[in-house]
Amino acid sequence: MIIVDSSETLGRRDRKKLETRAALERAALTLVAERGLAGVTVEDIAAAVDVSSRTFFNYFPSKEDALLGTHPTAGTELRERLAAVPAGVPSLEVLRLVLREEAERIQERREQWLLRLSVFERNPSLLPRLIAGGAETEHIVRTFLAERIGTGPAADGHAQLVAAVALAAYRAAVLRWSVAHGDPALPDVVDDVFSRLTAGLPDPGPLPA
Repeated sequence: MIIVDSSETLGRRDRKKLETRAALERAALTLVAERGLAGVTVEDIAAAVDVSSRTFFNYFPSKEDALLGTHPTAGTELRERLAAVPAGVPSLEVLRLVLREEAERIQERREQWLLRLSVFERNPSLLPRLIAGGAETEHIVRTFLAERIGTGPAADGHAQLVAAVALAAYRAAVLRWSVAHGDPALPDVVDDVFSRLTAGLPDPGPLPA
């Protein structure tokens, strides 16, 4: 789940497009939360934002994509964030830094993301799309890390392991944050999860009496 927000560098027309896209996402999430996925059409979502169905399809191929918040430049944005981490930083730390930044962006839209996660939980038919998106993200991360580390089977295997472990840890953090209704803040949960990961995942001590 990569968020793209370049509104500060865009002109008025492009900012308006971002605002319309965000409004369509919010409307889709709100309506599906109220009625269920089967009870909401593209026409319903467009009407809630006072635009045409044709305008909706300028932004999203389907109502499911609106719920996911899929953005066509997300992959490029992720590569740029990964490449911005200075050389010499260990692979796991690279991902911790990038995923913590992602967590900060999600935290800024706390209510919308908690609603989105709730919608996902209540509509299992969205799961294949979530899995597909996660697989694409993992592929981007794995490829980047392999190129950063070097060539050869050892680099590829290590990149695959780090990508899988780090993204699983991040998903666990997001789930924990969602179950706790957004408290504590997601960046703090991500910090805690990665601290446990880098420590070798020791079992927690006994609870105080």
